[in-house]
Amino acid sequence: MGILNKFKQLFFVKFRIWKYKLLSDCENVTGIPICFHPLLLSGKGRISFGKNVQIGVVNSPLFYSHYTYLEARNKNSEIIIGDNVSINNGFTAEANSKIFIGNNILIGINCSIIDNDGHFLDLNNRTKELLDGKEVNIEENVFLGDNVTILKGVTIGRNTVIGNGSIITKSIPPNSIAAGNPAKIIGSL
Repeated sequence: MGILNKFKQLFFVKFRIWKYKLLSDCENVTGIPICFHPLLLSGKGRISFGKNVQIGVVNSPLFYSHYTYLEARNKNSEIIIGDNVSINNGFTAEANSKIFIGNNILIGINCSIIDNDGHFLDLNNRTKELLDGKEVNIEENVFLGDNVTILKGVTIGRNTVIGNGSIITKSIPPNSIAAGNPAKIIGSL
């Protein structure tokens, strides 16, 4: 019975990966990530994967229930992911302008990066599409803990560690440890 259960699990996961690949509508994709988890690629912009980009972690929460969502929303929007990046389950990145994820990055469970406000604050314009964005940059050798949210215009310096549950509203310098809501520097490396 153990072998049959493993087969069912493998079939279920492979089917989900195939389904989300079929649902993806982004036509400007370069590179091929290693997918252990469903990945939905959306938008009119460009999504680029470096070498050895891993999507999903088998022995981790949200593996069977979530998917990874990358959206380069507009024609000029970009999401660029460098080499040797490991993205855990339930990750979201939404770019109106540009999101850059450097080399040798670890991203925890249920993290999100968004380079725009999503909606206007003005009540009369709230349902209109927001086109502007401010670039997000994650430099090399950064570790993002679980449930981290990175907002527009932020740069996270190289070799930095961001603690679980942090909301990054301002840039973090290199070689830092930051945590909190909003995140503050709590140490250095």
